[in-house]
Amino acid sequence: MQTPVNQTLVPVLTIDGPSGSGKGTISRIVAQRLGWHYLDSGALYRAVGIAASWADLDLSDASALVRCTFDTEIGFRDDASGEPRVIVNGQDATDELRTETAGGAASAIAAIPEVRAALKDRQRAFRQAPGLVADGRDMGTVIFPDAGHKVFLTASADERAERRHKQLKNKGVSVTFDGLLREILARDARDANRAVAPLRPAEDAFRIDTTGLGIEDVVAQVLDVMSHPAG
Repeated sequence: MQTPVNQTLVPVLTIDGPSGSGKGTISRIVAQRLGWHYLDSGALYRAVGIAASWADLDLSDASALVRCTFDTEIGFRDDASGEPRVIVNGQDATDELRTETAGGAASAIAAIPEVRAALKDRQRAFRQAPGLVADGRDMGTVIFPDAGHKVFLTASADERAERRHKQLKNKGVSVTFDGLLREILARDARDANRAVAPLRPAEDAFRIDTTGLGIEDVVAQVLDVMSHPAG
């Protein structure tokens, strides 16, 4: 299904990058500052992964995962404090979505071409006025290649592991830095080397290395990118 003509007129900012690069936090803040909609594309893949685990599906069974993708109902809402919640098949799965297990499942199913195709239209449907900030791994290369502004965030593997370690420890999740670093490096390799939509910057993306930078510093750089003419 082609994107409706009126949707192509809606501006899009894509923010891609590897796990732990800060793209989720930065994307949400930038969307709030711009007054635009926000798409967390990774949450869609994680949601399908969780639905598959609830159904006790084998992650190597591509046909079963494709059926699961079509059958899974995914919704987004803010709680009383304004924090985003993800609803999977009627259940709040937000906390489970944030685990490294869910991230690993998402990375595995994202390598299946039919799953990516099944989620493509769902992602493009988020393109609504006045604009969209889309966060993911292939937003600027595959889902919204016509986006007027594209950013690719990165950071050293050690820093990304440290960020995840702090985030998960604050949520009461028992993890080790070394374990997280191994998982991040393994996921980087899977995402960069998969045959379909590998993780890479769009040719016209503005690259920002967030190593050692604070959140506001990165937000300022992204908003500065938005100040330049689209295209």
